[in-house]
Amino acid sequence: MKTALCAVLILLFQNMADAQTNQRFLYKTGVVDSIYSETLKEYRQIYIQLPESYNPANGQKYPTAYILDGETLLPTASIVQGFYSGGFFPEMILIGISNRKHRTRDLIPSKINTKYGMPFNEENGQAAKFFTFLKEELIPYVESKYRVTNYRTLIGHSYGGLFAIYTLINHPQLFANYLAIDPSLDWDNQKLLKQAGTVLAKGDFKGKSLYMSLNGQLDMQNSHVTLENVMQDTTYFTLFARSNISFANLVKKNQECGLTFRWEFFPDDLHGTIALPSIRSGLISLFKWFQMEKTDRFNSPDTPKEELYRIIKYRANKLSSHFGYKVPPYPEDLINMMGYMSLNMGQPEKAKMFFAFGIEYYPEKPNVYDSMADYYIAQKDTINALKFVKKAFELSGRDYYKKRMEKFDTKNE
Repeated sequence: MKTALCAVLILLFQNMADAQTNQRFLYKTGVVDSIYSETLKEYRQIYIQLPESYNPANGQKYPTAYILDGETLLPTASIVQGFYSGGFFPEMILIGISNRKHRTRDLIPSKINTKYGMPFNEENGQAAKFFTFLKEELIPYVESKYRVTNYRTLIGHSYGGLFAIYTLINHPQLFANYLAIDPSLDWDNQKLLKQAGTVLAKGDFKGKSLYMSLNGQLDMQNSHVTLENVMQDTTYFTLFARSNISFANLVKKNQECGLTFRWEFFPDDLHGTIALPSIRSGLISLFKWFQMEKTDRFNSPDTPKEELYRIIKYRANKLSSHFGYKVPPYPEDLINMMGYMSLNMGQPEKAKMFFAFGIEYYPEKPNVYDSMADYYIAQKDTINALKFVKKAFELSGRDYYKKRMEKFDTKNE
């Protein structure tokens, strides 16, 4: 597979870049990469945004989010990740996929020649090929080059939202989460919507999640059409909205299929503006289970050590169950901080528990062993303190740990 990488940055609001090529922007995101597709017979640009904590040398792997229309939507997703990841959803590697040149060809699942009674001459209807490109070429490429897990989210707006639902209905196993923003389910006389009715009634979507949104312009000509009366209309001016609502009703009717689903209406947004609030709300919704529980119990010094132990173990098991692989319940620095807070409050057994969790969940990090050494120093046990500093030195080779070891050796003489 031929690939080409160029260290170019895409700019915020990429759709404005061509008209402002001589401007300087404060905010930039995404490294531009490209991959040659044997399926599509062309190069395809992608945009990679790595989390701030990403370090290929430390072994940590990240979930991924694949974002259609990446030129436009990756900056939005990146900003949302910057504000909300860690507490509301995990840090992720964001992969923006360019759909600028062949958007209708790639994202549309069925071919049409007329639209609303008018000739439609754009190339369209090859979503199956684009899916093959994602599954057999792009995802393997990303997984060979970056430290990622197999937990994936797909994000698409409009035709991209239609493609997201097409993928969910026909190939649900490729992604764990689907974020369909104002999807064009009216396409081809609601063909995908009709297929979904059959699939949802018989399919098994346990472990899969879908978030779907609808913009506030329910009728293209009549502002008096509301969410309460739009389904009574029969004109094509409301077909887009009615198709969206009908799909939501289908999912609710077939809850036994196991799909975790949330539908959201944005009355103050249009089709062109809904992507921003939907990405924020959608990611928070899809990862609702990721949010930390019972944080108040950690803030109270009166909480028994045994209760905190149960909360931590519950979260570790919950995250592993959702992701499908072992995941630390909290970031290393947070576990460490709770250990030192307990130590400073005169609760050494709690501190020891937190430091032990740091070693359990981050066994390759030298700092967790150094922290346990501090616990033993507080207990005036320099023999055990030396043992843990030695382990930190073995992992890192840093002079800092070597000098600490020498101090302990002097004390123990």
